[in-house]
This record gives sequence, structure tokens and C-alpha cells, in this order.
Amino acid sequence: MDIQFDFSGKTVVVFGGTTGINLSIAEAFAQRGADVAVSSRRQDNVDAAVERLGKHGGKVLGYAADVRDMEAVAGVFEAVRSEWGPVDVLVSGAAGNFLAEANGLSSNGFKVVVDIDLNGTFHVLRAGFEHLSPGASVISLTAPQAVIPMRYQAHVCAAKAGVDQLTRVLALEWGARGIRVNAISPGAIADTEGFTRLSPPDDPEGKRIARNVPLRRLGTKDDIASLAMFLSSSAASYISGAVIPCDGAGALDAIKPVLETAGALAVGSER
Repeated sequence: MDIQFDFSGKTVVVFGGTTGINLSIAEAFAQRGADVAVSSRRQDNVDAAVERLGKHGGKVLGYAADVRDMEAVAGVFEAVRSEWGPVDVLVSGAAGNFLAEANGLSSNGFKVVVDIDLNGTFHVLRAGFEHLSPGASVISLTAPQAVIPMRYQAHVCAAKAGVDQLTRVLALEWGARGIRVNAISPGAIADTEGFTRLSPPDDPEGKRIARNVPLRRLGTKDDIASLAMFLSSSAASYISGAVIPCDGAGALDAIKPVLETAGALAVGSER
């Protein structure tokens, strides 16, 4: 039986929530009655997302902010709280990625990815903490590179491993306040910017990639959004500190050369 989610009266904040997987997460909550605030760096993306989310009839807010800027992130939470009160669901999904051999990767290139993926996640969760309601759900978007070493992904592997450990530590520290902290690790997710950019040129639709996923298909943005809603629902009230793959068991089979070389499991990390 399908779970029927209802987030009426809940406040949801999604960082990186104006494109890709994160926009789908924001939209899923909006469709189920939540008041949704989204934030990302580009004002044009924010404006487009607010217009799209507003079509579902609920309250929507949008803010341009860079997760690398702690003060800007804190300002988003202050603005949301002044409008709607405490935050019930917080999703941290801003991320950056590109393919590069470690010996050709500049210090700045490594730093940019770590700043967005890891430091940005910390900024969102740290600044958001004082604005969370009792029993709030906090979700970070991580990636298989956190546990699977992949060629051309040293920067992302390091950053996402940090996100996984941050998830576990905050689950320990914030549990006494009733706050649950989890992470989702998407696999190869179709119809995202990252999938298009990182897929092999001779397989733009990912058919070969799909054949190498044990479930024999690519993931969808709805797959990730459904898991985010589950983790934020009463059905998951005793789940905290978990890093949950949503990848069709792809991470278990990631030693296959075609997946490792193409960086196929990295495609969900550009959100």
C-alpha cells in the first residue's frame, strides 16, 4: 500500500532547491500541503522555482544565497522564521562537481567543491539548528563517492565522506532535542544537469549505465523526493543517523569499470 503523505501546516526549507533533484524534493512537499522556502545562488533560478512551486497553491518563499556564506545562510532562516515560524523539515542539497584527475586538480578546484559540498552543508545545518522545531527532520544529500573511491573524483569523495560523518555526529548531538538527522545518497538519476554533463558521450541517455544497475533502470528525481518525504514523516520517527542509498543497489556493484570510469554514480551530486 502506498504511503499517503500530508505535510499541511509544516514549514520546509530546501537549500539548492531551485533545480534538479532538490527542486523535485521541494515540489513534492509543496504538492502535499507544506509551506516551502527554497534557496540557491542564482536569483533567476530562485524566481523560476518560486513561480513553479506556487502553482500548487501553498505558500512559497525564495531567497538567493550562497551556502559558502554563513551569514547569508543564516539570513535565509531568519527570514523564513519571521514569516512562518520554526522549520519542520530542512534539506541541504547544494552541491558542485566536475571530473578531474587528482594530479591535474588545482588547490582552488579542490577547495571549491569542499566549500560547497561539505562546508556548505555544515553552514546550512549549523545556521538552521536554532530555527528547528522539536521533532524536526534534517536531510543532507550526499553521494556514493563518500564510501566508493572513484577516479577523477578525489574532491567529491573527500567532501561527501565528510557529509556522511557530519550526519552521524549531528544525529548523536541533536537527538536529545528530538531532531532527526539523516542523509540520502542518490545513484545515477536521469534528467538532471549532472547526468547530462557527466554521462559518456556515446551513451547520453544512460542505457549502458542502466544495464549495470542491479535494478536495471536509472533513478528518477521522484525516487529521491519520495525518500525525503518518508524520512520527514511520522513513519520514520525512529530513524536518525542513517545514510541511505537510493540507487537501485548501484553502489554495491560499483566496481564495474564502466561505472567507475564514467563517474556514473556521481551524476546525482550536481543538484
